[in-house]
Amino acid sequence: MEQDWIWGLIGGLLIGSGGAVYLLANGRIMGASGILGGLIDGSGKSTWRERAAFLAGVFLLPIALLPLYGTIDTNVTSNWTVLIAAGLLVGFGTRIANGCTSGHGVCGISRLSLRGLAATGFYIVAGGVSVLVFRHLLGVI
Repeated sequence: MEQDWIWGLIGGLLIGSGGAVYLLANGRIMGASGILGGLIDGSGKSTWRERAAFLAGVFLLPIALLPLYGTIDTNVTSNWTVLIAAGLLVGFGTRIANGCTSGHGVCGISRLSLRGLAATGFYIVAGGVSVLVFRHLLGVI
């Protein structure tokens, strides 16, 4: 039996634990798009240190763990057009939804937030439609 599912379980536990620690330590929701957005638009000037530390951990921890695991097969497309379009669509969606999957999906649902539940439902539907369009209709992924 394949054991790859365990990495998803471990990742989910780490993200959930990180969200709980962030909420307990800072009194704020751990939404990655809000943390990054506050640095970009200047609304998070008073908390820039914690925002920068969070983002540094998001980017640097996988690099630090790479020697333990060697190469990692991510199955990411090598088509730069698709990657850029996906990034722009995700960014646009998080602005419309006023948050991302870590804010709404992990932290919102765990707090039984109606807005978090609704946003997560839309994320799942949008992901399914995206796969239908980009993989099955356009064949780019």
